[in-house]
Formats: sequence, structure tokens, C-alpha cells
Amino acid sequence: MFKPYVMGQPYLLPPSYDDLIEPGHLVRVVSEVIDRLDLSPLLGQYKGGGTSSYHPKMLLKVLVYAYTQKIYSSRKIAKALRENIHFMWLSGGNRPDFRTINDFRGSRMKGVIDEVFSEVLEYLIEAGKVRLETYFIDGTKIEADANKHKVVWAKRKETYQKRVRAQIEELLKQIEAENEAEQAAYGEEDLEERGVRKAVVGR
Repeated sequence: MFKPYVMGQPYLLPPSYDDLIEPGHLVRVVSEVIDRLDLSPLLGQYKGGGTSSYHPKMLLKVLVYAYTQKIYSSRKIAKALRENIHFMWLSGGNRPDFRTINDFRGSRMKGVIDEVFSEVLEYLIEAGKVRLETYFIDGTKIEADANKHKVVWAKRKETYQKRVRAQIEELLKQIEAENEAEQAAYGEEDLEERGVRKAVVGR
């Protein structure tokens, strides 16, 4: 006997995104931490007027959570917003495309976003929610002795924080490099899976 498998089956009462997210899931922690931050520097970048924009707090939460999931490129973040329930919950069902995500984390917002990500990641590391050594692209080596870090945190907290911040800055450089490489490869095109074919050079 198999459990029922019916694609496209309608639901009388669809579950809310919130019902599908575990109470202590990392995505909730990221959201709560950012809710407690002073985001006035970020909001101050918006001059008002013109067409309505996606809320910067939502975009910030999406970016920070994406980075904690080792999702760095704008197209892959946009893909997660379409397909991943955790991203759907975090964005409130909004689906900014890769261009909007790129524009948001462009030069005007870069310093603010990097600072917030660093603060949130430091908090998650201290709280034992994530391990920094799992976030590096290309196998970058960092100190990963948990017992040693506990001793350092207790006796030389400032030194430890400086080392963590330096490692996070290196991670941010790698994130930027990966996104730039994707932009160079795709230009204005989206992922192939969306049915958009890239132009073939010479045709």
C-alpha cells in the first residue's frame, strides 16, 4: 500500500507559511535578530516618491538568511523565493527578481548590508546556531576548534571577535566575487530552467 499521491490536488484551507516553519528554525532566529536592529541607516537610503518599493527590511532578511544557507547569487536567491518555503515565509510571499536583489545590494546599500550581515552572523556564531567554518567557498581554512574558541571567548573576547570579523569580511569578498561571476556569465538573462534561452554567440 502506498500513501496517496495526487499532484495538483486543491486544498479547502491552504496552510499559512507560518504553520509550516518549525518554532526554533534558523529562519525565525534571523528574522527576530534583524527585527531588533536599528535599521535607520538602511531606511535613510530611500528618498521616497516614485513607485512603491519592496520593503528594505524584507530584502535584508532574505539576503542575510540566503547567506547563512550559502546561497550567494542573485538568481539563486530569487529561485529560493519562488521555491523554498522558508524564503516564502521570510518574504511574506513577495518575489523580487534577481535584478531587484542586485540593485538592493548594490553600491548604495553594500556597506549597510555587509555590516548587518556581520552583526547577525556574529550573534548566530556566539549563540551556537551556525559554524563559521561551514560558510567558506573554495575550502578556505579557518580555525574550527570549538573548545579553543570557548576558552578564547572567555579570556580574550575582543581578539576572538576581531578574528571572526576578519573571517566574515573575507567571506563577503567571496560572495561578491561569486555574484559578479554569475552576472558576467548571464548578463540580463535569468536561469535556463525558467525557459529563457541565452543568445548563442555567432548566430
